[in-house]
Amino acid sequence: HIQDPASQRLTWNKPPKSVLVIKKIHDASLLQPFKELCAYLTEENNMIVYVEKKVLEDPAIANDEHFGPVKKKFCTFREDYDDISNQIDFIICLGGDGTLLYASSLFQGSVPPVMAFHLGSLGFLTPFNFENFQSQVTQVIEGNAALVLRSRLKVKVVKEHREKTTVQNGIEENGVVSANLEKEVGKQIMQYQVLNEVVVDRGPSSYLSNVDVFLDGHLITTVQGDGVIVSTPTGSTAYAAAAGASMIHPNVPAIMITPICPHSLSFRPIVVPAGVELKIMLSPDARNTAWVSFDGRKRQEICHGDSISITTSCYPLPSICFRDPVSDWFESLAECLHWNVRKKQNNFAVEEEE
Repeated sequence: HIQDPASQRLTWNKPPKSVLVIKKIHDASLLQPFKELCAYLTEENNMIVYVEKKVLEDPAIANDEHFGPVKKKFCTFREDYDDISNQIDFIICLGGDGTLLYASSLFQGSVPPVMAFHLGSLGFLTPFNFENFQSQVTQVIEGNAALVLRSRLKVKVVKEHREKTTVQNGIEENGVVSANLEKEVGKQIMQYQVLNEVVVDRGPSSYLSNVDVFLDGHLITTVQGDGVIVSTPTGSTAYAAAAGASMIHPNVPAIMITPICPHSLSFRPIVVPAGVELKIMLSPDARNTAWVSFDGRKRQEICHGDSISITTSCYPLPSICFRDPVSDWFESLAECLHWNVRKKQNNFAVEEEE
């Protein structure tokens, strides 16, 4: 039996009490919607509202006396300092797709349901319009909404730890000219949860990137080009789509491997099962290092001996639908990417009988 995507529904074990509101910063057009939403949540629904501290540092919010009583009720946090992962019932995003990616980055484990309002420049992942936000938020609080579970990637970066020793004026105590020394003193391990894609590229180097891709321990190919994108179905409509990949519905369990400008006429993007483990390493004969980023963030250099392991995470991002997973996706394809927009072909004119 294949599950109907529309059968996934939002259900609350108990009524939600706390909500995280994420607002795109440095955007004056979002100030009024942000204030209206927060006032509605606190005053009409008696909810505990969490807001990032830097959002409230905006002078337009900090100096608004009328908004003061609402602002005093907020719980604030700082990214990378405060852990709020166990205190949030659901998330509301105001902005573009970047706000949803940011919400994902805040939760490295289980993610609360996310309701995203389209107030940014793209809005492929943000199906809600703000005009009727009160009724829409109320429906979510009552549990009357469809869900799409957007798979994420669990990424583990293992680096050979190199200790750099800076020598003053490039001369050691014995008078020998020396560059910076690198000493291997173990391994450094970092983990990330990724909603869109992992991008490995050549960085500032003018040489081709040269990276080996392993699937479940077997070398499947070496990428020689500008780089490679490993993406989720959600990420298939982002950078991967620009690099020529197919667009995959978020309910499809899969991982996509898409080369970036490969120096090969036959290197087509491929789709592999969601259950595999991918590993990416610099090829032994690579002329230069590579660089990696995760949903466009945490960019860092990858050197010989370092590895990037990628699997499907057991913590998807539950995205609240405006209608249902299928309708919302095709609506986004049409509205944001103008998928298959073409002038209609005319039919043959019917000749009148003589």
